[in-house]
Amino acid sequence: MTNRTRAEAALKDIFADDFRIGAAVNPLTIRTQEELLAYHFNSITAENEMKFASVQPEEGAYTFDEADRIAAFARKHGMAMRGHTLVWHNQSTGWLFEDKQGNPVDRATLLERMKTHIHTVVDRYKGQIYAWDVVNEVIADEGDDLLRRSKWLDIAGPEFIARAFEYAHEADPGAALFYNDYNESHPGKRDKIYTLVKSLLDQGVPIHGIGLQAHWNLYDPSLDNIRAALDKYASLGLQLQLTELDMSMFRFDDKRTDVAEPTAEMLELQAERYEAVFRLLKEYRDAITSVTFWGAADDYTWLNDFPVRGRKNWPFLFDEQHDPKPAFHRIAALKG
Repeated sequence: MTNRTRAEAALKDIFADDFRIGAAVNPLTIRTQEELLAYHFNSITAENEMKFASVQPEEGAYTFDEADRIAAFARKHGMAMRGHTLVWHNQSTGWLFEDKQGNPVDRATLLERMKTHIHTVVDRYKGQIYAWDVVNEVIADEGDDLLRRSKWLDIAGPEFIARAFEYAHEADPGAALFYNDYNESHPGKRDKIYTLVKSLLDQGVPIHGIGLQAHWNLYDPSLDNIRAALDKYASLGLQLQLTELDMSMFRFDDKRTDVAEPTAEMLELQAERYEAVFRLLKEYRDAITSVTFWGAADDYTWLNDFPVRGRKNWPFLFDEQHDPKPAFHRIAALKG
């Protein structure tokens, strides 16, 4: 771990009276960003290393080496850890939905495979992971359908969602269990997420929180829409967590590729945006228990090359040298 003396206050101290401050990590960044992570954050999430395809690429062949390394990093630095994610339509390997002849399995087989996977993974990290994203992104983005089409839905029907939470609760009754999704502050999808989660609560399903991914940009969603989403979700009496926060410099439909580094104007807009967002989040600290960035500093972000190949992005509070950006200083002033 690089030794350096930091003059700025630690994020985890700035928001100590509000919520945990987390970062998504991977086997590379726990090495290259160790000093930054240890100083500023008190929670981590594995970016990909605990997803289905990573830990069980073939039936019964579990590979926990990288996930264990990240869990060990959390223990070394006294950090809390979120688990991400147990059931998702992406990053699930083909064997899960097929028999040995390549035909779709039946509902009972798929649910049994899901149960075995969840029990194995959750039990391994019992007592280390305090919260799990149990089900990820099952809401349809467009149209009137509540649920997105997926092999999970096609084979097992809507019931797979409730079963996933029940299996996770069986494996670790002490873990907080979350439904997690993106575009969570857009009104149409917000209402669908609310409808799904309320239906789970009405069924007595063990769900404890809603994860707002918060992949936002300088312009969208509006603060009014974020507030409306927080109000609606909080009305269910569940804890809320921002699980994958980043602040892209570009609108989603901005396809420019000629921006080699952020301008002073972009950095100022980002600072204003982060300040406004965190001022709002502090208002909801009775409901929000954690805010996790989907990364820690601008030297590594999934937004590089997405959605525009060949374009960098600078979505975090720390630059590529891990130094605080104007956005950091703006939210640090909110302490107290």
